[in-house]
Amino acid sequence: MAVVVALCAAVALSGSNRAAQAPAPSTSAPDPKVIQDLVYANRILADQGVVDAFGHVSARDDKDPNRFLLARSVAPALVTTSDILEFDRNGEPVEAHGRSVYLERFIHAAIYRARPDVMAIVHSHSPAVIPFGVTGTILRPIYHMSAFLGAGAPVFEIRDAAGATNMLISNNMLGDALAKSLGDRAVVLMRGHGSVAVGDSILQVVHRAIYTEVNARLQAEAAKLGQSLS
Repeated sequence: MAVVVALCAAVALSGSNRAAQAPAPSTSAPDPKVIQDLVYANRILADQGVVDAFGHVSARDDKDPNRFLLARSVAPALVTTSDILEFDRNGEPVEAHGRSVYLERFIHAAIYRARPDVMAIVHSHSPAVIPFGVTGTILRPIYHMSAFLGAGAPVFEIRDAAGATNMLISNNMLGDALAKSLGDRAVVLMRGHGSVAVGDSILQVVHRAIYTEVNARLQAEAAKLGQSLS
């Protein structure tokens, strides 16, 4: 997959907050290549229309599995290496230096706690996926590029965990509920919100996030033609 640098400016993500107390800094810095790959991932996903001004991608810290890397609260198309922050296992920034962080960072924290095999995560609101979270139609792999969807993507229903909310994963309790819905799958849909893809590398999770969106478009088109042969 070619690395595509997004050319469009986007507004920074609203609905972010600042952490009150930072954990102790790590004694060893993350690999600069992981940070650079995370920047590329943000730009590629923006270019491919999987994320716009909203959405985020993270990677587990290669030096400390209890920490992960995620940009400050900024539109993915604008992310640079200086925007990448380190977070602890509870989703709190290690050294934010006053910069705002994503409100839904708890998505990442909870999944990394629950899934030691996961090394990277994408949360997006890619539009073709949304109908599959609200109609009862299961998002299934329609071709080989989306085989990771397996028997179909589960759907997280936030009302089961917290009743009526603003539908954002704004704390660890909601993050844990989402991680439980994900289980051992590669993708989980979020009713009326978006989706989360996980992978064993940044490269794999970018592939999965892109082809989850492509599969959703193809599946919706195929449904117009009649009964599936699969």
